[in-house]
Amino acid sequence: MTEAIIHPIGQLIESHYFELRSFARRKLRNATLAEDVVQEACLRVASARNEEIANPRAFLYRVVSNLVIDHQRKAQRHELVAEWSVDEVEIIDESADAERQLVARQRLALLSKAIAELPPRCRECFVLRRFDGLDYDEIARHMGISRNMVSKHLRLAIAHCARRVREGD
Repeated sequence: MTEAIIHPIGQLIESHYFELRSFARRKLRNATLAEDVVQEACLRVASARNEEIANPRAFLYRVVSNLVIDHQRKAQRHELVAEWSVDEVEIIDESADAERQLVARQRLALLSKAIAELPPRCRECFVLRRFDGLDYDEIARHMGISRNMVSKHLRLAIAHCARRVREGD
């Protein structure tokens, strides 16, 4: 019977895995995402050059912390893009001349049709955000999905609606 030889990096990761996951979960407020971040950190540490690390636990926390910050920045960028993209869709300007009002009404009809074409969960998410004014966390709670999934649904909806309105112009 042979015994498995555990690499020092493997021991390090194994001994701190659960506390790192708890740390990431507190920062991200999402257990699934925290698990992904910690796994990514472990892969990065395991594939790093074998250098002497003065404080391995602190090093692991730094890697996880950096990945958490990267994820938060990425999520913020996606929210900003989502907000900007939909707000740019011109609806109806009552003070505009008749031609511009007609174009705006046509765009509104295209947008309405595009929303109707969305998958049901994606459409629900979009309507809750754009028409009911709920924020990402409220939508996530209401729909029983993660904040990350809300972001994905909104990106899909916005891309689809923008494409359909562009096609109609």
